[in-house]
Amino acid sequence: MRYQTTAIHGGRGDDSGKGAVNYPIYLSSTFQQDNMTEFKEFVYSRGNNPTRASVEELVADLEGAEHALAYATGMAATSNVFELFQKGDKILLNNNVYGGTWRFVSNLFQRRGISYEIVDDFNTYDFAGVTPDVKAVFLETPSNPLLEVTDIRRVSREAKERGILVIVDNTFMTSYFQRPLELGADIVVYSATKYYAGHSDILAGLTVLHDDELYNKLRFFRNTTGGVLSPFDSFLLQRGIKTLPLRLDKHQSNALSIAQFLSDHEAVEQVFYPGLKGDKGYELQRKQASGDGGVLSFLFREKAYDMETFVENLHFFGFTVSLGGVESLICRPATMTHESYAKELQEKIGIRQNLLRLAVGIEDSEDLIEDLRQAFEKAKK
Repeated sequence: MRYQTTAIHGGRGDDSGKGAVNYPIYLSSTFQQDNMTEFKEFVYSRGNNPTRASVEELVADLEGAEHALAYATGMAATSNVFELFQKGDKILLNNNVYGGTWRFVSNLFQRRGISYEIVDDFNTYDFAGVTPDVKAVFLETPSNPLLEVTDIRRVSREAKERGILVIVDNTFMTSYFQRPLELGADIVVYSATKYYAGHSDILAGLTVLHDDELYNKLRFFRNTTGGVLSPFDSFLLQRGIKTLPLRLDKHQSNALSIAQFLSDHEAVEQVFYPGLKGDKGYELQRKQASGDGGVLSFLFREKAYDMETFVENLHFFGFTVSLGGVESLICRPATMTHESYAKELQEKIGIRQNLLRLAVGIEDSEDLIEDLRQAFEKAKK
């Protein structure tokens, strides 16, 4: 099956005997067993639940992967992966990752005896100099919030030669636009709250991988720590995935139109979006992904325009965190999504106070552009 067909028909079929076209919601915490010596696939819902197993199979099918695990949140998925590492290990990270990931690394790694190194550019990073304690590379591409593109093939090749795991947060792209496992990555992590669910109504996380041993470890960690996705949210996630390709195509076409509009507007200093031909990540994004996604950022020209007035006069862009829903959103990363970064680090990376991030929805692109235009006009000093 091709992607759009798999999105609708992948995963487990109906097992209720009733002919339902949607997989049932098993709102049961525990399952009866037939005897005292042989247990069924489903025993207790923290370990495994039929509805959750169905969406996990669907996600694995979409990624062409052997395994997938669903979690209560994206950070539950990420923190579960970090359970693979122990005292004395070191992790390499690209310099702008999701603020929640950074909060975990910068606060909890030290308590666990794990060290980390921030890498400004993995595309030119000299892996020959890594020390034996480096056990993993964790990266986002395109990154959040500056949409920087990292060469997954290069990083995976260099890492594998040294026995280093490669973990990719693929939330912005999903498997529809980018498949890191096919590029050599070992584990893919998602905040499924975003595009997979697609309607800003649930929290969910995913990990996807091929390796049986890593899968068994992650499944053990998840069962032990308990951050599983509920049966009802599993159903909603599966429902959202059915329209994922259609939504992402519209997210992307809208984002490109808006990026082009912003690039020509005097209120904007710079636009960050790999779908623009002038973007430094444009060519690499063409090589490793089939799309550019629906998120972009731009620097607001505060000398000539008032940023607060601009934001307050937007009608269709909600001023809030998150992304990936059908509605358009706008936020200021420095104070909303990446506030856990020290100001000095924000400045070094380029997360400036006048940086705004747009999560472009699936509304009519002309309405969105007109909304931005009128807000700029009102904000002009």
